[in-house]
Amino acid sequence: MTTPLTLTTGRSPDGTDRLAVSGEIDMSNAASLAEALEGASGPLVLDLTGVEYLDSAGLSVLFAHADRLRLIVTPLLEPVLTVSGLADLATVRGLGPDDAPAA
Repeated sequence: MTTPLTLTTGRSPDGTDRLAVSGEIDMSNAASLAEALEGASGPLVLDLTGVEYLDSAGLSVLFAHADRLRLIVTPLLEPVLTVSGLADLATVRGLGPDDAPAA
């Protein structure tokens, strides 16, 4: 069974491609995320504030694109990204007053 995952594309105020993800990212749906990331070229804002769970399959997908990602995350995901080393490779911003996603 595939875990539900919602992917919503758009643009950030500065014109950068944006992908908002909500749900759980696991081995059952990591390929959908990979496909969405591969479909976007250049720098990408990846809004993970709606993600409730991220396993190693999801991390693998993010690592493959780390050099061009700007991640927006909640405090739930920050430790996972730090311990895995992804925070050293991609730009990671917590959801503070200056980092809130544009509506």
